[in-house]
Amino acid sequence: MGNRSELCPVETTARIVGGRWKAAVLEQLFQGTKRFSELKRGINGITQRTLAQLLRDLQSAGIVERTVHPDTPPRVEYAITPLGKSLRPLMDAMCHWGKSHAAAMALRKLRASDRQQ
Repeated sequence: MGNRSELCPVETTARIVGGRWKAAVLEQLFQGTKRFSELKRGINGITQRTLAQLLRDLQSAGIVERTVHPDTPPRVEYAITPLGKSLRPLMDAMCHWGKSHAAAMALRKLRASDRQQ
């Protein structure tokens, strides 16, 4: 197979915001700067390991910034960057689409399960 030198812009965006937990992390950070424990409490079901990895991924993509305050013990805060804030309209549109099509998707699943029985 040939090497792909560039990703499609949609694929790039999906890599940044895709996955089970990234939207929840972003939603928390759209509300303001949070400490790790606040994020963990605000996202029901996420593990500490997963949250730490997602924050690293989002930080390396320039979506989240991590600030270490030299307190004792050190205090670490996470905030959305201006680049991350630019994702807000996209996330809002995805939320709107999901809400407006949820009934149709649920009905389709119900019909499919009826056919299998």
